[in-house]
Amino acid sequence: MKTIVLVALFFATFSTSAQTGSEIYLFDLKSKKGEVTIANPINITNHKGYDNQPFFDGEHSLVYYSSFNEDGRSDIKTYSYKKKETKSFTTTQEREYSPTLTPDKHFISCIIQRDNNAQDLGKYPVGGGTPDIIIDNLIVGYHSWMDNSHLALFILGDPNTLHLYQLPTREDTVLANNIGRSLHKIPGVRAFSFVHKVSEKDWQIKKVDMSTLKISTITATLPGQEDIAWTVDGLLLTSNGEKVFVFNLGKDSSWREATIKAGKQLLKGVTRLAVSQSGDKLAVVVAE
Repeated sequence: MKTIVLVALFFATFSTSAQTGSEIYLFDLKSKKGEVTIANPINITNHKGYDNQPFFDGEHSLVYYSSFNEDGRSDIKTYSYKKKETKSFTTTQEREYSPTLTPDKHFISCIIQRDNNAQDLGKYPVGGGTPDIIIDNLIVGYHSWMDNSHLALFILGDPNTLHLYQLPTREDTVLANNIGRSLHKIPGVRAFSFVHKVSEKDWQIKKVDMSTLKISTITATLPGQEDIAWTVDGLLLTSNGEKVFVFNLGKDSSWREATIKAGKQLLKGVTRLAVSQSGDKLAVVVAE
C-alpha cells in the first residue's frame, strides 16, 4: 500500500508541474578564470505547457528534454541547436521523464511511468526502438550516471533517499536521507554532488567520494533553491529564480552573480540548469 501511495504522490507532483508551464532557453556560456558570462538566449521549446529537464548530447549538438503532449503525457523531444529543429524522440502511451545520455552514448535513460502505477528506470537506444528496463524494484525519481556500472539515485519515499546503485551486482547502498532532486557527477574527480536538506532552512550541497563513499560539505544552497549545475572547469551554477549565480570551490566564500549580457528579462521562475559537455552552452528552464 505504501508503494502505491508514493507512486501516486510522484504522479501528482509532475501533474502540478505540468499545469504551471515552463520553457527552455539556450544561452551561450563562457567560463574563464572563475568568471561566468551568458549571452544570446534562444527559446528552444516555444510550446505551451511543461517543457523541462534538459540534458545535452554534445557530440550531436542536441538537447533532450521532457515535454507534455495534448493528453498530458510526457514524451522526450530533442532540439538540434546546430540545425535549429525539434523532433520527437519518444511517442508512447507511457510517460517519460529525466532523459539522460548513458556514459557509453548508446542510450537515453529515463524514468518510465506506466498507467498501472509501475515506475521504472529504462533506456531507449539513441537510434530509436523499444526500451530496456534497468531498475524496476525501486521508485526512482531522478538519476545520474557515474560510469557504466554506477548510478546515483533519488529514491522517492518518506523521506526521499540518496542511493548508489551498482548495476552488475544490483548492490544498492543508501547514503543519505532528505535529499533534493539535483544529482550531478563532478567534473575532473571521481565524485558526485547532491543537495542535503538538513532542515527546513538549511540546505547543503554535498560531495560523495566514489572511492570511499565519504560525504563532505561543499557549500550551502541559495535559500530554498535545490537546482544546480557544474561547468566543465568545476564551477557551480545556480539561480535564485531571476539571476544566475556562480561558486568557485576553494576560492569563494559565497555565491556571486554571473554576468548576463543578454536575456535578463527572460529569467523568471528559473529552476533547472544544464551545461553542455563542451562547456559553451547553458540550458535554463524558466516559468512560462
